[in-house]
Amino acid sequence: MIKSGKKFSSKKELLLSLLHEGAFRLGEILLRADWSLRHYDDRSFLEEELKLYTQPQDARQISRYDLQGKIRPLKTAPNLLRGWLLKLKSLEEVLLALDFFYPAALDLYRTFLAGELSSTPLRSTLNRQTGMYRITQLLTDEQAQELIGQMCCSDHGCLRKVLWSIAPDEEMTTLPLEKTRVDQNNNSSSLQEIPLLCREACNLLVAAARPLAKKNLPSS
Repeated sequence: MIKSGKKFSSKKELLLSLLHEGAFRLGEILLRADWSLRHYDDRSFLEEELKLYTQPQDARQISRYDLQGKIRPLKTAPNLLRGWLLKLKSLEEVLLALDFFYPAALDLYRTFLAGELSSTPLRSTLNRQTGMYRITQLLTDEQAQELIGQMCCSDHGCLRKVLWSIAPDEEMTTLPLEKTRVDQNNNSSSLQEIPLLCREACNLLVAAARPLAKKNLPSS
């Protein structure tokens, strides 16, 4: 993995550096230096065993549904469709396809490497909510911990590394340490694994917080 402190002028330069070793993993995708992408769990399949796609826009269709044919509301959920091979013709096409699979993932990682990626605590996110979501400000710390443990876990929630806390003095207790830290010295595998990063609670989590917070309204 590229060491933190390294600055890249563009995500294209970053991608070239990542491909220098031949391949890397981003989320559930394996990207190889021949500009081909596939599901990581299909890495041992022969090309003829996978359904071939050749346009970067095909990534949008591939990432739209899960194995059960259901819409994926969260791009970074661990349920990306398998059985496909996307073979592209240029670095620009690869960048476009990656943005369809994981929007802004390389930009966030580039900013993180430069030491310029800031995060927003959950309380700050909830405190700026208005309208029907203003009530989420009533969410207790205990409710927040439980909700985060359910929605942000990598097994069935989201693959992103959670870089934010509940509040500056309230760290996460329902997620494992490896979920909240980016290990720049992990050499357990020869394959580079680039983390998906989460700098702020998403709209899905805020929406899920609303019915929990409503329980905290004082009885009339």
